[in-house]
Amino acid sequence: MNKSLKVFDQLNKGYNSVFKHGKMSIGLVVPIENYVSGPVPTMIDHLERVKLAEKLGFSSIWLRDVPFNVPTFGDAGQPYDPFVYLGFLAAHTENISLGVASIILPLRHPAHVAKSAASVDELSNGRLLLGVASGDRPQEYPATNLDFENRGHRFRDSFSYIKTMRDSYPRFENDYGRVNGSVDMLPKPTGPELPLLITGGSQQDPSWIAENGDGWMIYPQEPHIQKKIIEAYQSRLAAAKRSVKPVMQPLYVDLTSSQHENAAPIHLGIRSGSKYLISYLKGLEESGVNHVALNLRFNQTDIDSTLIKLAEDVLPHFT
Repeated sequence: MNKSLKVFDQLNKGYNSVFKHGKMSIGLVVPIENYVSGPVPTMIDHLERVKLAEKLGFSSIWLRDVPFNVPTFGDAGQPYDPFVYLGFLAAHTENISLGVASIILPLRHPAHVAKSAASVDELSNGRLLLGVASGDRPQEYPATNLDFENRGHRFRDSFSYIKTMRDSYPRFENDYGRVNGSVDMLPKPTGPELPLLITGGSQQDPSWIAENGDGWMIYPQEPHIQKKIIEAYQSRLAAAKRSVKPVMQPLYVDLTSSQHENAAPIHLGIRSGSKYLISYLKGLEESGVNHVALNLRFNQTDIDSTLIKLAEDVLPHFT
C-alpha cells in the first residue's frame, strides 16, 4: 500500500483529530507553567491557559497520573485527580483533545478506570485519549498495599478488563473480578473503542504492545533513533496483522526570545529558538512520530507569550 494512503483506525473525535498518518500534530502537557524551582506547580491561571491553548490551535492537552508526591521523583504533576480534572476541563472547552499520559493501571481497579474514562469520553463528546502505564514509582505501591514487582501482570489484566467493558453484558474473568453476562458497564465509549495508548514498555513484551494497544507513547530520543524504534514497532504491527498505529512522545521545551538561537540540551528536551525547534520537530515527523506533547516546565520566558509564539511560528508547520 502507498504510504500516503495509509490511515489510522477511527476511534473517537479526539483520536481521529490528533493522529494523522504521515503527519504530526502538537499538544501541551499541563500544568502549562514554569515550576522549575520545585516539584509542585502553582496551578495559577491553569484554566485560562488551557482555554488559550485551545484558542491558539494546539490539538491536545495532556494530564498525568501522580497519586502521591514522591520527592525523589521530582514532579508532582497537576495536583488534581486526572479524571476529576478531565471532567472539569471538558466542561470548559469545546474542541481540544483531552489526554492522560498516563493512568497507572495497577494502582486502580479497572472497573473504576473504565467507567471514569467512558464518562469523560461521553461528556467531552469523544475527546478522550487514555494513555496507560504500569508505573515507575515504587514508593506508591506500599501506600496502596500492592506489590511493585507484579505490576506487569496486573497491567495486562487491567487492560483486558477495560477493553472488555466496551461490550454489552460481557462475560469475562481475571484476577480483578468476574462478570457473567448479568451486569453491564455504562456509559459506553463514544466510538468503537476507548483509545488506549500504551506508555513505554509497561513491563510487557514488545509484541504484546503491538498486538493490543491503539497507539504507543515513547520517551524522547533524537529523530534518527526514534526512526529505528518506530520502524521496529510498525514491523511488529504488521507481523501481528494489525493496521498501522500512531506513535507520540513528550518533549520539554525552553523557547528562547530569539527565533534563530541554536539548541542546547535540557532534561528530556531542548532549549532553542523557534527556527531550530521547527527543524527538530520536522525530523521527528519524518521519523514517524505523529504527535508531540510540549512540556513548558523549564521554559524561562513568559508562558502566555511563549504559547502565542509557538502558535504563530511553529503550529503552521504542523497542521
